Amino acid sequence: MLFKKEKYQIKSNSLGFYQDLEHIDGIGISAVSANLYTNQKKRDELVIFYFRKGASHASVYTQSNIISENIKWNLSNSKEKIYALLVNTRNANAFTGKDGYKSINNIATVLSDLLSKKQINDEEEPKKIKIKNLLFASTGTIGERFPEKKITDAIPNLIQNIKYVQNKYIWMKAAMGILTTDTKPKLSMEECKIAGTPVKIYGLAKGSGMIYPDMATTLGFVFTDAKISGSVLKPLLKKNIQNTFNAISCDGDTSTNDMVTIFSTGFANNKEIKSYKDKALDEFDKSLNIVLKNLAKSVAADGEGASKFIIIKVEKCKNESDAKKICFSIANSPLVKTAIAGEDPNWGRIVMAIGKAKVKLNLSKLNIHIGPYKIIENGKISQNYKENEVSEYMKSLEIKINVQIGNGIKEFEVYTMDLTKKYIEINSDYRT
Repeated sequence: MLFKKEKYQIKSNSLGFYQDLEHIDGIGISAVSANLYTNQKKRDELVIFYFRKGASHASVYTQSNIISENIKWNLSNSKEKIYALLVNTRNANAFTGKDGYKSINNIATVLSDLLSKKQINDEEEPKKIKIKNLLFASTGTIGERFPEKKITDAIPNLIQNIKYVQNKYIWMKAAMGILTTDTKPKLSMEECKIAGTPVKIYGLAKGSGMIYPDMATTLGFVFTDAKISGSVLKPLLKKNIQNTFNAISCDGDTSTNDMVTIFSTGFANNKEIKSYKDKALDEFDKSLNIVLKNLAKSVAADGEGASKFIIIKVEKCKNESDAKKICFSIANSPLVKTAIAGEDPNWGRIVMAIGKAKVKLNLSKLNIHIGPYKIIENGKISQNYKENEVSEYMKSLEIKINVQIGNGIKEFEVYTMDLTKKYIEINSDYRT
């Protein structure tokens, strides 16, 4: 199933699978146009998440050796209490050098000044918000001059429109405002308890192309009213990234701007948590994983030009690392992805992808299923294999591939999409 169904309503329409997010204490949201998309219909592309009392936080970032200027900024302020996250689309602020970093500093100066004034107007105990209390996320074209003036000009309007009480429309506006080539917003939520205290976990993400993990593979933002320190959030996030955002691939390319960040406002006022291994976090841990996995799956399903969502599971491996290698070898194979796009049950391409993963195999124990149909049984074509049945299954919007290696008990699951002509069209016309 694409979207894991827990106890909250999941909507499905032209916007894809998503959940309606409501109010969460401690957050203000605003989304406006800064006219960054000059050749397109006017849209929101500047979004702020404002934490009026500050928020503890933790992030995971791309492991690419070339990173954007905003990530450099965020890494330098990783230990600070955060009062706002500013997100822009259209421009990645990557490979922009000193000028790109200076632009972030200039924007931070304007933003900190105006938010400090907002503190004076709105809060009983106003805080002076410093530039190091701000985080930035950018997505879009690499190597273009960062549109600093357009953004600074839009900030007063952005702050003026901050809403302290959210509803599903405000969250949807924010989710739409962070998209680039995405066709659908991505929103997920769970509620749980920490030591008996109810807490909320809300999340939104964007990602459509340049999606392959070595950390997170997209922009993802998670918000909770739980009271959890950054030192606890960090290992908790890193742990739950592994089978969620680090288990997706659209095209095998890793972005310069990848980041997933969780913010904790503390308004739920639950008991203090001193370790991410504290049993009081068990429910929160599970719920966080659900939110992250729903967002990650939504990113994969909305890959550029995608017509099918693909789930690849490799089981009975000697270790998880081997299972993961085989999963991604299949997921990133253009030949496998194009066969699925063409609804061709060409299982030989799956066999090829397993072999090139360079994981030690005992072919006499190899089993492969496509959907409910057994293709390979103990290293040989199944006697029950009927290509017409598998051909019919390949017409499904969700395709499952299951591989059993037969030399252990470890497993891994990866989510991806097919490779269509539309992918080429989108990326050849990306800047025009």
